[in-house]
This record gives sequence, structure tokens and C-alpha cells, in this order.
Amino acid sequence: MKQNTLKRDLKSRHLTMIALGGAIGTGLFLASGSAISQAGPGGALVAYGLVALVVYLLMTSLGEMSTYAPVTGAFNKYSEKYVDPAFGFAMGWNYWFNWAITIASELLAAGFLMQFWFPGTSVVMWSGIFFVIIMLINLFSVRIYGESEYWMSLIKVSFVIIFIVVGLLAIFGISKYGHAVGFSNWKIEHAPFNGGLFTILGVFLIAGYSFQGAEIVGVAAGEAKDPKKAIPKAIRSTFWRLTLFYILALSIVGFLVPYTSGWLANPDSNVALSPFTMVFQSAGFSYAATLVNIVLVTAVLSAANSCVYTSSRTLWYLAKSNQAPKILAKTNRKGIPIWGVLITAVLGAAFFLASFVGNGIIFNWLVNMISLCGYISWLSIAISHLRFRRAYIQQGRSLKDLSYVSKFFPLGPILSIVAILIMMFGMQIEALFNHTATWGSFFATYS
Repeated sequence: MKQNTLKRDLKSRHLTMIALGGAIGTGLFLASGSAISQAGPGGALVAYGLVALVVYLLMTSLGEMSTYAPVTGAFNKYSEKYVDPAFGFAMGWNYWFNWAITIASELLAAGFLMQFWFPGTSVVMWSGIFFVIIMLINLFSVRIYGESEYWMSLIKVSFVIIFIVVGLLAIFGISKYGHAVGFSNWKIEHAPFNGGLFTILGVFLIAGYSFQGAEIVGVAAGEAKDPKKAIPKAIRSTFWRLTLFYILALSIVGFLVPYTSGWLANPDSNVALSPFTMVFQSAGFSYAATLVNIVLVTAVLSAANSCVYTSSRTLWYLAKSNQAPKILAKTNRKGIPIWGVLITAVLGAAFFLASFVGNGIIFNWLVNMISLCGYISWLSIAISHLRFRRAYIQQGRSLKDLSYVSKFFPLGPILSIVAILIMMFGMQIEALFNHTATWGSFFATYS
């Protein structure tokens, strides 16, 4: 094949699962309990529902641009072409950095989860083992990446569907305890909204982090076999599936578990205290914690897999557009930007720092940086779409000629920008009001 080119070997089902795989993970399985504990069942639903709406608006913006010009490294390409070359340069490196350091956080999370079965073992050791596996997957071919991501994501999706079915049966009294709970947990004092607007804002930020990754489908557009058909299909199905999964799953937890239950907060992210674990146990499944932990390990490995793919393709595009060293644009005979994968691996190996500084400290710093970088990338999508549509219309072109049209322009990208700015600048508000903010956390977030 031609040197420095990628292969269009990703099918529609791959694209759909790639987008789902990036957004269903620990944010749903572990953080959802904390969200309900803070804001009550109604407050958590409002926050996650609002973020789902923002994600949908962003995905329609991305869909319009990526079907018109399906290019790998999509975000910085659109930012560069429709806004400014300097803006595109900054967004490209920001997006690469975002997903490269996300690899480290996901691998650390996988190490934490393995301690459920092997207490006392080294987190860094398990992270290193998974690191090698993920890198090998990404060094073979994009088809192998697509298939591995498809099946790992399918495990997560199937698990959530089973949880929803089991939860609905439990709500209506078909469970181990055999009585319907109805709306009893929504009538507890201060429910369904606990703490009002301020706590909803706090959960809004958690939800924003949980949904990051849905936009990966835009990066994969350059390797899709038929992007004009595959991308709109993936975007439509991804939004509805994510919304149904998150909203239904949160609703079920809110119905079955009182938001006042202390274990819901779960500050140590103990899988035995995951709301998913508790619901399965209440239904009589004695090995619930083991099942949930298996799915969680699959979830973080799926996310890490997507991280390597996304960041290496972004780096490949930066090199192709003379914004990174040319060597990073080289691909092997299977179309893999091998140097991009290896350079990404260097930054992704930041989890090794945990052995010197401490697991928790490094993990928290990584999460803060990832959140902000992700919001900046979302912001670039909305801004680029505003500029793209303006230029498209001024050139006298018709919207009928577009393969996919965002129905909510210009309100969609404008609302997205406002919501993203709230998430970005609200990341440290709660800590400042509660006097728990530190200079370290502040600079980790905003530096």
C-alpha cells in the first residue's frame, strides 16, 4: 500500500461500538452512585440528561462536518480550516495530550480493579501488563482494533441491558425480596432533588467527564469504509443508546436505592459498593461483585484501547499537516502509524509515576487534566461548526447537498458552548466554596 496512508477498514458496527466504548465506563458503573448520593435521584437525572443533550448537539455538529470532510485527526483539521491555523494546531496537540494521558488513568484504574481479586499486589504491575496488551492490539491493524473494541464494548452494552431488565423486575417486585418499591425512595426528605441547583452543578461536571469519548467516532471517520453512510448512522444510534443506558440505569438505581444510603458515595470506588453490584445482589445474584468487576476491567481496557487509537491518529494527522515531526506520519504496510502509537505510549506510560508519588495522587491529577482537555476539545467542535456553516452558506451552497445536516443550528452549537464553559470553569467551584481546594489541584486542572 502507499506509504503514510491509513486503511479504510472500519465498518459501521465498528464506529458505533467505538463511540459507545469511549463513553460507557467507570463514570456509569461507579460514579453514578456518587451522583445520586449528592443530588438525589431527580437531581442526578437532570444533570445527566442535560449533558446527554449537550453531547447530542455536539455529535450532530461533528456529524455534519465529518460527513462533508471525513479526515482522520478531524478536530484539529476543522479547527484549522474553519477557524484559524493556530487554533487548529493548539486543538490538535490538546486532543493528542488528552487521550495520551487518559491511557495512564485508565490503566491505573485497571490496576485498582485487579486488587479486588489480588489484594496486596502492585497496581503498577497490573497496569504494566495491560499496557503491553493494549499496545500490541494497536500495532497490528485497524481491523483488529475495530474488532477488539467491538467485542469489548458489546460486553459492556450487554451488561447494562441485563442490569436494566433485572432492575425493572426488581422495581415491580419480581426479585429476591418480592415487593414493589414504587416511588418510595423518591419521597424521602429532600428527594428527589437534594441540595438544589448547586449540587446539580456538581453532578453536571461528573456527568460531563462520564460522557467524554463519544466524539471519537469523528476521529475514526478517516478509516471508515463508507463515511457518508456510516457516520450519521453511528451518531444517531450512539446518542439514543447512551441516553437510554445512562438515563434508564440511573433511574433504576434511584428507584431501588435510597439516596441517603451512605455507601452510594463510595469515595474509594470500591466495586463491592457499586450500585450495579447492590442491585444484582438484591435480585439474588450472589457473585454480583465479581461480575461487575469483570465488566469494569473490560470497560477500562476498552477505553484505554480507544485512547491509543485516537491519540495515535491525531498525532499522524499533525505530522501530515506539518505540525509535528514528519516521522510520525509514517505507516507500516497495514496502515498503522507505528511511530504515533509508540510516541503516544511514552506519555501513556505516565502511570509508572504512581510507584514514586502515590496511586491516588497521580490518578486524581490525571482525571483533572483529562476533564479540562476534553471540554476544550468539545468547545472546538461547536466553534468550528459555527464557522463551517457560515462559510458554507456564504459560498452559495445548499444544505440539501450535505449528506448529514444538523437540525439545531445555530442554537445547538451556541448552547453547547455555554454548557461547556460552565463545566470548564465549574470544575473547582465546589472545592473553593467548601474551602477544600489546593494550589496543586488548581494548577493540575487549569495549567
